[in-house]
Amino acid sequence: MINFWSYKKEYKKYKSSILNSINKTLNKGNIFFGKETEKFEKNFSKKYRSKYCIAVKSCTDALYISLKTLGIKKGDEIITASNTAIPTISAIILAGAIPRLVDISEDYLIDVSKIKHAITAKTKAIIPVHLYGQSCDMDRVIEIAKKYKLKIIEDCAQAQGAKYKKKFVGTFGSMGCFSFYPTKILGAYGDGGAILTNNYNHYLKAKRIRFYGIETENKNNIFFNKYYSNENGINSRIDEIQASILNFKLKKIDFFIKKRIYLANLYKKYLSKSDLILPKINKNCFHVYHLFTLRHKNAKKIIKNLKKNKIHTKIIYEFPIHKMKPFKKYTPKTYNLKNSALISKEIFSLPLYPELSRANIKRICKVLVQSVKKN
Repeated sequence: MINFWSYKKEYKKYKSSILNSINKTLNKGNIFFGKETEKFEKNFSKKYRSKYCIAVKSCTDALYISLKTLGIKKGDEIITASNTAIPTISAIILAGAIPRLVDISEDYLIDVSKIKHAITAKTKAIIPVHLYGQSCDMDRVIEIAKKYKLKIIEDCAQAQGAKYKKKFVGTFGSMGCFSFYPTKILGAYGDGGAILTNNYNHYLKAKRIRFYGIETENKNNIFFNKYYSNENGINSRIDEIQASILNFKLKKIDFFIKKRIYLANLYKKYLSKSDLILPKINKNCFHVYHLFTLRHKNAKKIIKNLKKNKIHTKIIYEFPIHKMKPFKKYTPKTYNLKNSALISKEIFSLPLYPELSRANIKRICKVLVQSVKKN
């Protein structure tokens, strides 16, 4: 059996270090907002060349907090791609705003040429989603945002460590949002997320919003460290145990990414002569391969045959956002989302995580090539 993802081999490999980190953390006496969280925020912002980091409970919360930090209110419109995770849209709606969905290109990322057509007088921000491990065309996104005076919030849930023109994703816009869900490139053993920003005022406000609006950073605030809400906030705390695990794994992140790229290159080598449409790597992009996503007109049959051979795959995402019942009303019929609809029927992702071996990849590719020939 080759699982689509599993943490067991990783845990076995690093078990003693992880348990030691957890034990030390518990003995310090803090469950939330302790030294491990502070250390992680410092290390994460330093690693990705950003001034400030706010650790939160999830990337959903990171997006929501970012929207509220930037003053997004009821009725404002936010542009993003239809080929994204539900949380991208959930965060927009929770903030009181309206998602406006744009079609995608052959690289599965937002089609920047379509963004202008979705802009109205109510548009306040763009959320480019750096999907599967690759950056959007940030030059074009920034150009449009400047022209129409829009904010940029980057969704980097699947692209930690990815770069556009040698600059890390999450550092182009006002805020960059990350996920540490266990399957991610930097995964905790529970939930976790973070926000990067270079704006001190945004940093202060985001930290307040994550903890009921309480001021824990600015000592000039007369209510500093008092149980007093300066503004309406939420409970979005990452716990010290997860922070300690992330601190340990952050030291390994370059190795994790290097291994993913190695495995992805093996896939490309063994599948180069097949009829499969392999991932498109854009110019100026450093792809970190959170997922290795393929296309084929007979994807469903191929997936079924792989499963028979005990190889698990996933479709991410099988249903575009604009096809889901709660979100259909946010997509005017005049919007053309044909690529999102077509590609969702043809894509599937292969197993890809550092613990996979070359032999695993060879077996997957052998069965996959045979499956393609059958269909």
